[in-house]
Order: sequence, then structure tokens, then C-alpha cells
Amino acid sequence: MPELVKARIRDIPDFPKPGITFKDISTALKDPEAFRRIVNFLTDKFKDMNIDYVAGIESRGFIFGAPVAYNLNTGLVIIRKPGKLPAAVEKVTYELEYGTDTVEIHKDAIEPGKRVLVVDDLLATGGTASATLELIEKIGGIPVGIGFVVELDFLKGVEKFKRFTDTKIVSMVKYSL
Repeated sequence: MPELVKARIRDIPDFPKPGITFKDISTALKDPEAFRRIVNFLTDKFKDMNIDYVAGIESRGFIFGAPVAYNLNTGLVIIRKPGKLPAAVEKVTYELEYGTDTVEIHKDAIEPGKRVLVVDDLLATGGTASATLELIEKIGGIPVGIGFVVELDFLKGVEKFKRFTDTKIVSMVKYSL
């Protein structure tokens, strides 16, 4: 199953800067079979975990989070960059290679004790995803799973999740150096 999806992901050299090879999932998204396999993979990996909400990380996490939430019969929660949510928010700021970034969630998005699956397109260094797990905990949710379409395992992003020992981590397609 991952082979078809991997074959549909194209490399864009020197994007967003020289020396970086961008893994472009748009070519997998436009293929109905590849898109269906991604959604089914993420759904199947977490279907027996009594998920209450799926949280999609801006912006490509929304693409996969919505159909996975539908398949799991859960609500969908969105994690955004600063200044994009209209109601009261909780936020977590995290370190980047050069500087910081922030993710936000509505304070009332997840009731305390609810089980949350986080979905995103790509795991690179793990900063955004780790901050998202922390954000879910901060408002009382329980991050029980995190699913990615692509993992750049040579960047060791999963190491950022060490403290989330009860969180299931799944990636469909992995790239190594």
C-alpha cells in the first residue's frame, strides 16, 4: 500500500532553499487511489483506539484529518498558526532551527479527558507535532495517536515525542538518507 503513495510523491530539488529536497504530496493527492490509500491507512491504524477527536495541523493536516475524522466518526479539531482562530485560544511556542514558531487551538476545542488523534502530512524535525501534542494536553485532552503521511526519518523527528510514551506514532511512507 505505501509503495503506490511513495511513487506518487515527487521530489522538488532546492525548495524552499538550496540543498533541500521537498517531498511534494500534491501529486499523490490528485491521484484518487493514492489519496484513498492514505486516508484508509491513517484510519485503519487508529480505528480501535476509541478516538474522540482528530486534530489536523495547519494546513495539510486538514486535508487528511477531515476524512479520517469522518471515517472514525469523530469530531475534527484544527490546530492553526497564530492569529487565525476567532475565539479564545491556548498556544504553545516552540524552537525552530533559527527562531521560534507557535501553534494555537481554541480553548474549548477539546473537553478534558477526551482522546485525540493528531494528523499531519509530514514529520521532519518534529517541532510542530510535538508542540501540538503539548497543546492538546494543555487544554486537557489526551494525545493517544499521531499519524503522518511522510516521515523524513533521517531528521529524527520522532525523538521529540519521547515524553509522550502512551502516544502511538505512525508514518505511511518513510525516507532515509
